[in-house]
Amino acid sequence: MLFKDVIDLVAITTAKDPDGFPVTTETKRTVFADKKSVRQSEFYQAAAQNIKLELMFDVRTVDYQGETLLEHDGQRYKIVRTYDKDGELTELVCSRLEG
Repeated sequence: MLFKDVIDLVAITTAKDPDGFPVTTETKRTVFADKKSVRQSEFYQAAAQNIKLELMFDVRTVDYQGETLLEHDGQRYKIVRTYDKDGELTELVCSRLEG
């Protein structure tokens, strides 16, 4: 497996400042991934629920820490589903975020 693609995994955390107001923090980590196409059956099942799956990436399980977003080629994606393939790889199925 060639991990030739570079993605940024994005974690969003919310905490409160000293005055009690919520503060959102975004943390990015760059990892290597293997870009794939979404499987046809999964694509159509998601489309039936108005979810448009666009990309799928395999990353090393040790590199994925529960992030909910990723960036690839200047576009941001929501991680819709994760799947632990064999304890060493995690599959990230993604939908494009608009705006």
